[in-house]
Amino acid sequence: MYLKVQHTSASLCLNENADPDVRVDMEMGLNKLVPENWPYTHTAEGPDDMPGHIKNAIIGSSLNIPITNGKLNLGTWQGIWLLEHRDYASGRRVVVTLQGEKK
Repeated sequence: MYLKVQHTSASLCLNENADPDVRVDMEMGLNKLVPENWPYTHTAEGPDDMPGHIKNAIIGSSLNIPITNGKLNLGTWQGIWLLEHRDYASGRRVVVTLQGEKK
């Protein structure tokens, strides 16, 4: 299965999905790596837009996940995350492509 988020200020990743503290720490870490208060040139869409583009470039906008016996073949604690990098984003779209043979 192939997943692709159609936006440049959001990302997709696989990550620990059992402990909600991981999400809190992930956001804190990304905001420390890519702060909003940097003197960016691209600011027309707000102070959170350019940091969102940088976070998207670091994390990525697509995933490939195997399907085995009709189920996503993820690790025990893994989950698919849609990371929103804007403070106030509108709706997001994710394209899902399945390929393989029907049994």
